[in-house]
Amino acid sequence: MIRNFDELLELVRSQPRKTVAIAAAHTPTAIDAAIMAYRENLGDALLVGDAAFINDYLKTNAADLAEAFTIIDTGHDLAAAAAASVQAVRDGKADLILKGKCDSGTLLRAVLHKEKGLRTGNVMSDVLAYETPDRVILMGDGGFLPLPDLKEKISVINNCVAVAHKLGAENPKVALLTHSEQVSPKIQSTVDAAIISKMNARGQIKGCTVDGPLAFDNAISAKAARMKGIVSPVAGDADILVVPNIEAGNIFGKALTYYCKYRVCHVVMGAKAPILIASRADDAETKMLSIALGIISS
Repeated sequence: MIRNFDELLELVRSQPRKTVAIAAAHTPTAIDAAIMAYRENLGDALLVGDAAFINDYLKTNAADLAEAFTIIDTGHDLAAAAAASVQAVRDGKADLILKGKCDSGTLLRAVLHKEKGLRTGNVMSDVLAYETPDRVILMGDGGFLPLPDLKEKISVINNCVAVAHKLGAENPKVALLTHSEQVSPKIQSTVDAAIISKMNARGQIKGCTVDGPLAFDNAISAKAARMKGIVSPVAGDADILVVPNIEAGNIFGKALTYYCKYRVCHVVMGAKAPILIASRADDAETKMLSIALGIISS
């Protein structure tokens, strides 16, 4: 699997050029992300939103690219921008969608519309990629499923594995995280992890190696795993971390950014096209990296 985000960008540059529709693009970080992606030769952008703001911003901050992007004017109507972005994917004018000024709920309502959306029947979940000093690790799900049941956790694994395969990992190692490596009937996350691990061992979950339950230290530190006497093909070398609930994933993901200062990006998988629901508080680089991850995952 790729070792850092610079390798991710090189991988995207080697692929056919694709287009991201930015829903409600009339916000500086979203336009800056489109500009960065264009200058980095990653892909093109379809800017959906208030055309007056978008044109003024481009002329002021990237005059040489004032004519580089297609703009769909939906004014300040966030729902209209979301619907138009989804329609652009349906019409083949875009390959993925990035959330701009609209909130996640507004965009996802358009994505999940029964007649005009991008449903596939599969469970959608967020895949976060974070860059440590040594390598890139994936995590799911910290932004979509509040309390995933057994079936949904398997979907989270499959969505993460699909991205890992695109990033060059033929058989990614998946750690099912909880508080301990011990199975306790009183703690459902440990029971689910044991069941899913057995399903993987029997070939019911393919394309990866799964083990759990594992505590976080056991999953990412070979030293911690040795000290606890854990013998596992995944412990200490996990490529993918699956958290037990949205609280754990959300807190973990934000700690990576605000405490560790790691670069992160993420993509929602399971729809007909990748959906990028980066926080409106994320900077332009994070959104640009999410565009790159979405392109490679499409």
